[in-house]
Amino acid sequence: MSVPDRTQVGIVGGGPAGLLLSHLLARAGVESVVLESRDRAYVEARQRAGVIEAGTARLLREVGLGARMDRDGLEHGGIYLQFAGERHHVDFVDLTGGTVTVWAQTEIVKDLVAACLDRGGSIEFDAEALGVDDVTSDRPLIRYRDAGGVERELRCDAIAGCDGFHGVCRAAVPNLAVSERSYPYAWLGILADVAPSTDELIYAHHTRGFALHSMRSPDVSRLYLQVDPDELIDDWPDDRIWSELDTRLGLPGWTLHTGPVRDKGITPMRSFVSTPMRHGRLFLAGDAAHIVPPTGAKGLNLAMADATVLAGALVTFLDGNSELADTYSNRCQRRIWRATHFSWWMTSMLHRAPGDDTFDEALQLSQLRYVTSSRAAGESLAENYVGRTMRAA
Repeated sequence: MSVPDRTQVGIVGGGPAGLLLSHLLARAGVESVVLESRDRAYVEARQRAGVIEAGTARLLREVGLGARMDRDGLEHGGIYLQFAGERHHVDFVDLTGGTVTVWAQTEIVKDLVAACLDRGGSIEFDAEALGVDDVTSDRPLIRYRDAGGVERELRCDAIAGCDGFHGVCRAAVPNLAVSERSYPYAWLGILADVAPSTDELIYAHHTRGFALHSMRSPDVSRLYLQVDPDELIDDWPDDRIWSELDTRLGLPGWTLHTGPVRDKGITPMRSFVSTPMRHGRLFLAGDAAHIVPPTGAKGLNLAMADATVLAGALVTFLDGNSELADTYSNRCQRRIWRATHFSWWMTSMLHRAPGDDTFDEALQLSQLRYVTSSRAAGESLAENYVGRTMRAA
């Protein structure tokens, strides 16, 4: 396929937000080009989030991308909160009637890439965006370097910046208001070829630090440890990781299954929200506009919600009606700040503070006891987790 130099919507970034936006626009008869800096193999193997809300699962079904999820995804009706040597079940179905589904971002991306290519859509892999220009004109421009190293230009009617925290699009929005918080810890995550040791995700508060037992499939587990931000992954051989997970997650009568570690890495923790999410004909979505710590399982869901709202706004905008485009940022921000608060709350409740802060620890344990003993408190956690309050305004 020849490289186009003109399209209706130029999308910078081939992650979930950019690919879903392209898919939704195509269903509405709007053409787009996705520019992704990595190759297809990398994009489809990139390990990220794995828990999707009920609304996100419903969206995937509605746009024809739910078949594999419904066959292979793992529906969950709750989580475990573990603290002070006890494990408590938070029953989402009983508290809210809602569920979540474990369905990895890698699988969603594979389906989106396949759907785009099947319909003859345009995804340019190994295409590094160099900048965006003329975004306040009616013909904004994306400058990029293609897979062959040739610098090219893509003229558009609108640009969607879905290129993440380090991308070029956010820098093109002047006078951004930025709210952020860096946390004094990071997550060491592993993907292991071993059956999960639990039927539901386990969020564990421990004196040595937070731990999380998640999963990807009946045969693959995803587990995390709270570590210091300056930790080096080379200092964590597999045996040390499994031993620490067993210490933090262990309870009498329960066994942690261990196995080959396929992938591991350390991720810093931050909250980041920037506004506005639009400047002229440039619109931001996903991590280009906001980042949440992964404790609340909101990042992927927020990105896909942004893409859904933006698709509707762009369809009407290109048809001459700017109302939805003009309110895009405000409508998204209400949902983003709700998710940001919930993610901060979960993170603050579960992670060990630096040093020997007995006051913070006592507050955390008090909050955990309240959440697991009060139906009202449990409903609040469950409602936020399954996403009943996360729908776009």
